[in-house]
Amino acid sequence: MATAIKARPAGIRWMVRALSILACIALWQVASTTHLNLGIVTFRNVPPPVEVVQSAFALFRSPKLTAHVTSSLWRVFAGYGAAVVIGVILGFAIGRSRAASDLLLPPLELLRPIPAVAWIPLSILIFPSSELSMIYITFIGALFPIVLNTVHGVANVDRRLVASARSLGARELAILREVVLPDAAPSIVTGLAIGMGTSWFCLVTAEMISGQFGIGYYTWEAYTLQNYADIIVGMLIIGLLGMGSSWLLTAAGRLLMPWRNPKVAR
Repeated sequence: MATAIKARPAGIRWMVRALSILACIALWQVASTTHLNLGIVTFRNVPPPVEVVQSAFALFRSPKLTAHVTSSLWRVFAGYGAAVVIGVILGFAIGRSRAASDLLLPPLELLRPIPAVAWIPLSILIFPSSELSMIYITFIGALFPIVLNTVHGVANVDRRLVASARSLGARELAILREVVLPDAAPSIVTGLAIGMGTSWFCLVTAEMISGQFGIGYYTWEAYTLQNYADIIVGMLIIGLLGMGSSWLLTAAGRLLMPWRNPKVAR
């Protein structure tokens, strides 16, 4: 008879995670200080962690940090918020209506593979300001993951639940609110988290080309000025902001879905 595998205690799991990060930093330190050259990859110009920490402290003492972070946050959340509203509405329409699927899904599938960089010249032509064009790029990046995951969640709702609700006299709006939304919520939350990460990726691309403030612009400016340590600082800030945003979304999703039992990691 097979025995159940016990889950690791939380303290041990966090210790393992911390050790994995420290191991990566140690490898980075060794590779950069020894100018490791692997042929197709070289660490000759990569600054060591100590220089990156010094550059990070210098940026944190500078008033530019607030301007860069607030500019990026505003662009991300403005575009992402619009993508959430439009994406969830489109996803519900496509997932629940065959006519809406035939009408809306083909153009969305045609536009979805277009990368964010390809949208930048057109967005500059369409919008009167570079600020709106950058917000639009974050919107486009978040829209498609949200739409597709919402469609997947809505279309895969158990039809027996819907039929049972109808047999009890529930109207369409009540079915959407009480049956479809709770069943599709996990897939929607997944799409929201993926869309947030994609939105940050697209924002950085847009800021590198047409921004004046923002973490993406700061990173690209550091590259043009050959401040290599600042490049890594910008990358780490982007990673922390993106990770924090996605974590907040998934945490909020767990709070809003108390009927789902969390899976125990094995």
